Amino acid sequence: MPIERKVIVPPGLEAVYARFHYAPGILLGNTLLISGQVGRDADLKVVEGAEAQFVQAFENVRAVLDAAGAGFDDVVELETWFAEDMADLALFMQVKDRYFTGRYPTWTGFAVKGFSMPGILVEIKCTAVLGLEDA
Repeated sequence: MPIERKVIVPPGLEAVYARFHYAPGILLGNTLLISGQVGRDADLKVVEGAEAQFVQAFENVRAVLDAAGAGFDDVVELETWFAEDMADLALFMQVKDRYFTGRYPTWTGFAVKGFSMPGILVEIKCTAVLGLEDA
């Protein structure tokens, strides 16, 4: 049986689809793949300040989850890429814990040399599975 592929472009993220030609999310059956989200606003401007940028990145993830009918409890895998010195890791973890309050995903973090736009401190990529129950 073929699996349905649905592109997820939530309100506020249309510019990344139109300008950069990638989908913020792809729903394959009940599995949602979320492209790396950064702390950019709807005008594609990098948000100033580490905490504000982390919050914006998670809010961009939330927008994709919401558009697909999912939530943070549906996220099973979290990948994060940090600016090379990872100076704000403790602050990032505090922000992350505001969003993951029930089910916790797996999490892998990387330090990288740079991002696609100057000033970006983190990129967040997730995989969510809709309709899962805890065993």
